[in-house]
Amino acid sequence: MKSAIQFSAAALAALTIGFSTSAEAETIRLRIASGHPAVNTYVNLMQTFFVPEVTKRVAERTNHKIEFIEGYGGSMVKVADTLEGVQSGIIDIGGYCLCFEPSNLPLHAFQVMLPFGTMSAEKSVKLARAVYDKVPYMTKVFEEKYGQKHLAAIADNGYNLTTTFDWNKVADLKGQKLAGAGLNLKWLEFAGAVPVQSSLPEAYTAMQTGVYNGWIMFPSGVVNFKMYEVSPYYTEIGFGSITWHALTMNRNRFNRLPKEVQDIIVEVAREYEAKTGTVNDANYPKQIEQLKELGAKVKSLPDDVRIDWANSLKDWPKEKAAELDKAGLPGTQVLELALEEAEKLGHKWPVRYQVK
Repeated sequence: MKSAIQFSAAALAALTIGFSTSAEAETIRLRIASGHPAVNTYVNLMQTFFVPEVTKRVAERTNHKIEFIEGYGGSMVKVADTLEGVQSGIIDIGGYCLCFEPSNLPLHAFQVMLPFGTMSAEKSVKLARAVYDKVPYMTKVFEEKYGQKHLAAIADNGYNLTTTFDWNKVADLKGQKLAGAGLNLKWLEFAGAVPVQSSLPEAYTAMQTGVYNGWIMFPSGVVNFKMYEVSPYYTEIGFGSITWHALTMNRNRFNRLPKEVQDIIVEVAREYEAKTGTVNDANYPKQIEQLKELGAKVKSLPDDVRIDWANSLKDWPKEKAAELDKAGLPGTQVLELALEEAEKLGHKWPVRYQVK
C-alpha cells in the first residue's frame, strides 16, 4: 500500500513538472496599432522592423512564440485616441504623436517649444533620449498616470512648410490659413498666419477645398499623402526635426510577460527608436528629390528669413517653461537641457533662446 502511494506521489510530481514545463512555453498574442497609416515612416518601421524583429528574437532566444495582431491607419485606434487605447488595454502596444495630447502630456512636446532646432532626425532622437534619461518624470508619467511603459521615442524628419502659394519672407504669411498639429501652431501664430489644427489623413482634402492653404510638414508626409498635388510649393525653412511621437505598451500586459520576452521587446524598441532617426535622415534628401520629380516647386530660404521668424518666437520658450513650471512640471529643466544637448550635438541656434 505504501509503495503504491509513493508511486502515485512520484507520478503526480512528474505530471506536475510536465504541466509546468508545458505552461512555460507560451504563445503570446499582442495587438499593436497606430492611428497613422503605414506610409508614415515610424508606422512603417513598426510594421517592417519592430514586429518582425521581436517575433524572430523571441523564437530564437526563448521557448515562447509571439503573434502580433496589427492595426494601422485607424483600424483599431484613431490618431488622437491611441494613448487611451493603450491605457485601457484595447491595444497592447501603440505608436502615436504626443501632439494630440496637449493636456495629458504637455511637456513631451518640448522640442516644438524650441523651433529651428536640428534638422537631423538622428540628432533629434538622441537629444530626446538624453532628456528622457536625465529627467525621470518623462517616462514615469506614462507608468504612474497612464498605465503604460514608454518603449521608444520617435523622431520625424525635418519640418518645413508646404503651401498652395509662393512665399519668400515671413510677412508673406500674414493672414494666411495654415495648418499644424498641437503646439507647432504657435510657430504660425507668431508669424502672423491664422493657425488651423489638423491631422495628416485630412490634409489633402482640406487644402484642395481651401479650408487652409498650407501645412507645417516634413517631406515624407507631403510625398506619401500626395500633398504636392494641392500644395505645390515646398519651402525649406528648417523648423527642425521633432521627436514627439512615442511607442508605449500597456503596463499590466508588459508585466505579465515572461522576463526574457520583456527584455527582447525593450531591446528591439531601443533599436527601433534609433532607426526612426537614421531612416528619416536617409530618406529626407530622397524625398526632396521625389518632390521635385513630382512637380513640386522646392526651394530653400536664406538664413535671414529663419532668423526673422526665430526672433518673433524668442520669448515664447521662456513663457512655456514658466507655464509648465507653474503646473508642477520640470519645464525649465527640460528646455534648458534640450538647448544644451542640441549644442553638444553641434547645432547652432539661429536665435539662442533663454528659458531661465
